[in-house]
Amino acid sequence: MKTNKNFNLFVLSVATISLLIFLGCSSDEIEGTTDTAITSNSDTDDVAISLEGELQISDFVWQGLNQYYYWQEEVDALSDTKFNDQKAYAQYISENPDPDAFFETLKHPNDRFSWIQDDYVELENTLQGIYATNGVEFGLMYACQDCNELLGFVKYILKDSDADGKDIQRGDFFTGVNGTVLTVSNYRSLLFGDNLSYSLNMASVQNGALVENGTVVELTKEENFETDPIQVSKTLPLSGGEKVGYLMYNQFVADKSPNLNSVLADFKSEGITDLVVDLRYNGGGSVRNCVELASMITGQFEGEIFAQEQWNSKLLTYITDRFGEESLFNRFVGELSGGEPINSLNLNRVYVITTSESASASELLINGLASYIELIQVGEPTVGKNVGSITVYDYIDNDGTKNPDHTYAMQPIVLKIANSEGYADYADGLIPSTEMDEDVNNLGALGVPEEPMLATVLNLISGTAKYSIPEATRSRALLIQDPLMLKRQQMVVDKKLGYQGKR
Repeated sequence: MKTNKNFNLFVLSVATISLLIFLGCSSDEIEGTTDTAITSNSDTDDVAISLEGELQISDFVWQGLNQYYYWQEEVDALSDTKFNDQKAYAQYISENPDPDAFFETLKHPNDRFSWIQDDYVELENTLQGIYATNGVEFGLMYACQDCNELLGFVKYILKDSDADGKDIQRGDFFTGVNGTVLTVSNYRSLLFGDNLSYSLNMASVQNGALVENGTVVELTKEENFETDPIQVSKTLPLSGGEKVGYLMYNQFVADKSPNLNSVLADFKSEGITDLVVDLRYNGGGSVRNCVELASMITGQFEGEIFAQEQWNSKLLTYITDRFGEESLFNRFVGELSGGEPINSLNLNRVYVITTSESASASELLINGLASYIELIQVGEPTVGKNVGSITVYDYIDNDGTKNPDHTYAMQPIVLKIANSEGYADYADGLIPSTEMDEDVNNLGALGVPEEPMLATVLNLISGTAKYSIPEATRSRALLIQDPLMLKRQQMVVDKKLGYQGKR
């Protein structure tokens, strides 16, 4: 993002995301009464292991990563042969009672995205766009150079949320929460804590300086708020006779495909000549939903490969043996999973807007379509999430029964997703053909032709410089690992591999 040179604002951004598959991982099913009990028969060298409490979670962590982790063969501690001796394995687990810390020690140095979750119910809700929010989607920046004070800027307001209709909108700034100035040390507790209600102290730019303007906005988070990922959809007529469909889509949610299909039907009936898909804040989501949107944009490639999965050798063998090689391919479709015919636009060109927050399934849409049609990407380079993770539950049987003793699940990286040509090497991000950073000092209204990023696309479509794009200066970015954003950035593969038993 870019900031005005009259005052130094430095972006605090997050660029993390994951992919979900429902897989099973079992614990050793050996009875016992203590956290770790090891007994050995000297005649047979048989070893009985009992793992309870946090140790059974650590056991689940090792077992799951040993089965599914993309870099399993490159991590010595996850080797299939490292703990053939069950006594040595039990001793190793007993030395790692903290499952969260243990998980971190097993990660590959190149792994930026794997994580562990202590409440899979919260994770499942988040994947469906359901979470606690007051509706203000914001970013954070340094308020000045060489200081610890922060300010927030509003990216957009969620429809039908608590903030919707209040005195706060895209492009507004705030400097405090409940009268306390935001700093590097307190922003997490003030904005991401357990408090459901707080007030934002708003600010304005006056003569190049940022000052509090006296406006206080009272906000309350609604728990389990279900977001609408379709933030904006509209048709924009241009003076040259073109009709441009504009879709701002903020999360790929599997059960929202019928809503998307309806929007595309409207675009089709209105006779649009070009389509702009705005993914600037889209961290990813359902692969199925992504494939269906790609099929709506096109339509002429039904049955062709949109994307293909690249698993580690252990899982590749398992998947192909159990489901067949075809299960590795995600193909363009002619109908939704529920049987509804897709309203295809049959376009040979599409425009996509991206920022450093566009990740995972957003990148998959770009990479997958680029094999077939002209794809014009405008904005900032994307995250570079060319790998996917799965949700690994601690299943204890073949019926998908989760271990009743804990609620942990893992999101380990397990695969890459490539396009039909096998290309998946974009770890540094997908680079736009027309680069421009979103300027926090001039965000503009979403879906309005004068909004700078959309205006740039419309100028490309019309072949004129009808809309003037103000110049902005580049900011120095400071990356913050925000756990809330991490959990909302997922790529969900609709495949259930099931319980695979003990190692």
